[in-house]
Amino acid sequence: MPHLALYTFGVLKSALADPAPLTRELHESGEAIYRKISRHPGYLAHAKAAEGARGSHFDLDWGAWGEFAVPAWYGKGRTADSTALAATLSLWTDLISAFDAIYTGAHREALNRRYDWFERTGRPSHVFWWVNDGVIPTWQDGVSRLEHLHEHGVAPQAFAFHHAFAPDGTPLRTKGIGPEGGQGHRHGS
Repeated sequence: MPHLALYTFGVLKSALADPAPLTRELHESGEAIYRKISRHPGYLAHAKAAEGARGSHFDLDWGAWGEFAVPAWYGKGRTADSTALAATLSLWTDLISAFDAIYTGAHREALNRRYDWFERTGRPSHVFWWVNDGVIPTWQDGVSRLEHLHEHGVAPQAFAFHHAFAPDGTPLRTKGIGPEGGQGHRHGS
């Protein structure tokens, strides 16, 4: 059974190493949110650096998730002191589970404050695509899909919540799914 891959990317207003209260708040809330998301129904796995790894995202060992990569439009630092980004790569059973985890609870509250922490880039912040069972997507896969979404729009190989596709490439009816959506979301024909 295929699994849903999700890559998210955002450019932060300040470097991750910045000791300012807003940066600390982002770190603290992010850790708690990801712990909660990892227990959400439909969640399968996410990219984690090797235990005890130190350095910037670019220096870490990500194992099967591959070498860390970012979209071409990221122009800030790449060292532990200058990196100013937030990126995730995860696997889900289905779109509804991912939607529920991301657009409810503490993560929804954080999304409401995203412009306190993140720059407005005018580019997509997330992309989905389907992978075969047993396949671990890589950071480069996520970057390629996000760049494809930005340059060409939604397609079965790179889509967003509100214009989703089934594993076979057919469009999903996703009324209510996505940032503009609300409750009562459904998918199917």
